[in-house]
Amino acid sequence: MRIYVDFDDVVTETARTLCGYAAEMFGRHVAYRDVFAFDLRLSFSLDDAQIARLMARAHSPAALAEYPETPGATATIAAWKAAGHEIEIVTGRPPSTHDGTVAWLARRGLGDLPVIHVDKFGRDLGGMFHSRNYVMSLDDLLALRYDFAVEDSPIGLGHLARMDVGRVAVFSRPWNRETPLPDERFRRRATWRGVAALLRT
Repeated sequence: MRIYVDFDDVVTETARTLCGYAAEMFGRHVAYRDVFAFDLRLSFSLDDAQIARLMARAHSPAALAEYPETPGATATIAAWKAAGHEIEIVTGRPPSTHDGTVAWLARRGLGDLPVIHVDKFGRDLGGMFHSRNYVMSLDDLLALRYDFAVEDSPIGLGHLARMDVGRVAVFSRPWNRETPLPDERFRRRATWRGVAALLRT
């Protein structure tokens, strides 16, 4: 099988870390369970300048190295890899985070997985599309086929709904609890154990 795996808040607990940054940097004390919107400007009540500072810290080498793993993520992915599945990390992180993302995976024995940076969220990646083989346009992503996908962001789910994808595990997070499932291919799962079980069905 060809498998699409999102990274932040699927493989790592990124939003939990960002809650701490928002409190430390701006005095915005928002519990993880109350991160109601994927757009952190809304969840943390930040302006554009503040969100830029927050994301600069979130994407710094130090931060990229320290994000905690979502329980069960790398063990499940390693098992899929050992079973012969073709796994691609498809992330909306900016391309500047590529080396840090690969290093995080490498420390967990998954450094050989392809990490593809896609403009999922309408950010301007400029000439990076032409200068890096690990950066893909959204249009190119939409033309791909996957047998299985794991995603948490409502925007990412919308993209998958337009793609040729067999099944999609919607990794349950506070910001997607009210997101309608696009069609019967999509199933909510709260843990990696549940995601793995969905792949087997």
